[in-house]
Amino acid sequence: MKNMQVDRKLIVKFCEEYLKVKDFEDYCANGMQVEGKDKVKKIVTGVSFSQELIKTAIAKNADMIIVHHGIFIYPIGKPPVIKGNMRNRLKLLLENDINLLGFHLPLDAHPVIGNNISLCNLFGVKKVKPFAVGFYGELEKPMDFKKFSEVKLFTMNEGAEKVKRVGIISGGSSSRVETLDDFGIDTFICGDIKEDVVWSIKETKINFINAGHYNTEKLGVQNLGKLIAKKFKVDVEFVDIPCEV
Repeated sequence: MKNMQVDRKLIVKFCEEYLKVKDFEDYCANGMQVEGKDKVKKIVTGVSFSQELIKTAIAKNADMIIVHHGIFIYPIGKPPVIKGNMRNRLKLLLENDINLLGFHLPLDAHPVIGNNISLCNLFGVKKVKPFAVGFYGELEKPMDFKKFSEVKLFTMNEGAEKVKRVGIISGGSSSRVETLDDFGIDTFICGDIKEDVVWSIKETKINFINAGHYNTEKLGVQNLGKLIAKKFKVDVEFVDIPCEV
């Protein structure tokens, strides 16, 4: 079947409603960030907005890019200054009439396709309950921490030898270690590690796994792309640009 050409507004509306973006206060616009051509036939998805991703999208004749890390505003409410890298990225988008959509916290928190529920599924965490934009739950059977963490990037075995109740929040969430006592979590998986958090981990005696910011946040945007492809019959391709942090 030939790929369809779809009105951009239909894709944006579907994503915004499905991910319930209005329920989130975020430091970026969740949804349309840069407007391009009206009709969309090819979409490229990726984790982070970068020149490399844009150039790949151009080479693939994409009409739209959808990312998890799009254009952020620091501090909240302050208009971004369009210069340097940001200017170069936007110049590439505008010259090639490519739409940019970004979905940050809504894509972390979504209970079906989001980053964190996808990680729960990947690690075999069941009976999940939400906390922050993540989830916590239990393994069907307790597992030795060393076995559970054998393929992860950075680990600290400061708690129980057996892993049973696991909490997961993707990306830059290591400071949440301070709040885990309320949930009875023995092992926390996130996407970053900060120096001061190391001491909190030791003092609260919890197991900690840093699985990498990029690695913990590439499942949600892939799932969203598959959903869009199925609903609108457009060509959607995930572009993997690995990052070690």
